Amino acid sequence: MPSTAAERRTWLAEADCDLEVFRSLVEQETDPGDYPSAERAEQNVPLYDSDRLRGLAATAEGRRNVQSELVRALLDGPGIVVLKGAFADAAVVDRASETFDALIEEERANGAARGDHFAAPGANDRVWNALDKMAVRAPEVFADYYAGDMLALIAEAWLGPSYQVTSQINVVNPGGAAQSVHRDYHLGFLPQERAAAYPAHVHRLSPVLTLQGAVAHCDMPVESGPTLYLPHSQKYEPGYLAWRLPRFVEYFDAHHVQLPLEKGDAAFFNPALFHAAGHNRWTGVRRMANLLQISSAFGRAMESVDREAMADALFPVLLRRKAEGASEAWLRRVVAATAEGYPFPTNLDLDPPVGGLAPPSQADTVWQAVVEGWAPERLRQELRASAGRRRS
Repeated sequence: MPSTAAERRTWLAEADCDLEVFRSLVEQETDPGDYPSAERAEQNVPLYDSDRLRGLAATAEGRRNVQSELVRALLDGPGIVVLKGAFADAAVVDRASETFDALIEEERANGAARGDHFAAPGANDRVWNALDKMAVRAPEVFADYYAGDMLALIAEAWLGPSYQVTSQINVVNPGGAAQSVHRDYHLGFLPQERAAAYPAHVHRLSPVLTLQGAVAHCDMPVESGPTLYLPHSQKYEPGYLAWRLPRFVEYFDAHHVQLPLEKGDAAFFNPALFHAAGHNRWTGVRRMANLLQISSAFGRAMESVDREAMADALFPVLLRRKAEGASEAWLRRVVAATAEGYPFPTNLDLDPPVGGLAPPSQADTVWQAVVEGWAPERLRQELRASAGRRRS
């Protein structure tokens, strides 16, 4: 029986994937006038100078205006922005790279196999769950890195407060082949028939639960294969069913854009954007990127992270930096990247709301410990007790 128009709006199928409709979206030009805070648009992508954004976002009203512009770009515009100099201190980036390299060598020595979602196993050096590995291994380095203000600016813009950071390190070695085009987590990781089982409104919802990011840990000329993007493709509603289809793959291969990046630059994009890591054709560069997948408090992150161990490792650093004069904003950004910011799910028999509608989150507890200068053992005991209260 043929479906009705109402049913087609409720459910999506491969038959709804029309390349001409797709082309009408992705072949539009990005109007630089729509993004007045950007320095320019290059290959349809707004490029922002992070120092300028810091100045524009110095007041509450200015911050809200900048964040509104970033949301427009990610949702209704090209779906991607580049923040030049997002991680401005090269020494901070280099120390993080040293930590990542040490993790790669350690896992390689242990014989751990590292698969990739959209490339052949072994093509890249990949570190999964890099966030907690870095926090426990090098908490000082972690604190300096994740105190980055541009990450907080755009994560709060797209996801709101209590976002949760996860991270994977990807190194594409010389000669490393490109990934296949894809959309990302959540629906992007499902097989075709499973994605089609979700109603259309879930296809619209999924992208706003995650912010994708990639921080350049080295200069990335085009020859080194920085990520391939198709601006405006996130707006195509059946895209989670279209990206595997040969005619859409061929179109992507012929029309994608590729932006060179410098060390410390960061690209952030809507996870529904059609994209793929590029082919590293430059023999002189191991292309290292820190791939950030930042999740809404209301969604499910891709990786399970031991945030209790992270908080225990980072707390002495937070106390020391507070004593040295670190600002409240700096400290809060590190706490946001470290601890669980959302208080649910929990066992409300054991963990009832007190003085409000919800019990304190893990991040609330860590922040209280920073403000009040708890001993590390007190925080460790409270975090363990809080975890116990959340169990069924």
